[in-house]
Amino acid sequence: MRRTLFRLAAVKPARYLEPNTPTGITGLLTHGSPRAHLLYLYTTTLDKLKAVPEHSVYRKSVEALTKHRLSIVEQAVPPGYAEWSKRAQKLVADHPEQFNVSEEASGSVDGAAAARIERDGQVFIVRDVVTEVDIRDQEWDGERDTGLGPEGLAQQKDLGDTRQVKWEPEPQLTADQILELENKIGHGLIEEVVQVAEGELKLVDTMVKAKVWEDLEEAPAEGQWNYFERNSA
Repeated sequence: MRRTLFRLAAVKPARYLEPNTPTGITGLLTHGSPRAHLLYLYTTTLDKLKAVPEHSVYRKSVEALTKHRLSIVEQAVPPGYAEWSKRAQKLVADHPEQFNVSEEASGSVDGAAAARIERDGQVFIVRDVVTEVDIRDQEWDGERDTGLGPEGLAQQKDLGDTRQVKWEPEPQLTADQILELENKIGHGLIEEVVQVAEGELKLVDTMVKAKVWEDLEEAPAEGQWNYFERNSA
């Protein structure tokens, strides 16, 4: 597989990969913050695995692989990370009202608010600022505005403080750091690693729901799971 050779053509002078540029794989664009995303995915996966009994082979295997990859990603620290971390912590402390969505919330993050999620002592800020939509671009649903008053069906607007705090993204890893990560993990491009991590996180919920650690309803026949064994007899 062509690894990052194609991508290096889009590298900035300081050797940073340009987000949303082609990776050389159809439909897969360069991720803007793979380190932060992977840290969140891996830590969340480990947290969800706690719902699976410790003796489960599934939990043991996924936990071991996830912890291994998490340690690799944690060791890759982008330039300027320490300074950014101090600024980020101060921003959260100064504007707690903007980071007040709890982990148990519905999952919808509106306006300037953001989810402040804690996993095993680590704090993640998950933001999803809603894009303003021009009413002129919206399709009419056929309903006639028969409401009273000059505003018709319009509802009372919230006049509270809706100013958005400008969140500074985590510094990017250099192109060399990305390449080193890809080589250590050994699972293709970093964007492919992110896709696998996203899939594994979703799979945990399915496996927990199915209770894969429980015994089968019908016991397998003796020797059913013994394949390709060398028999010296």
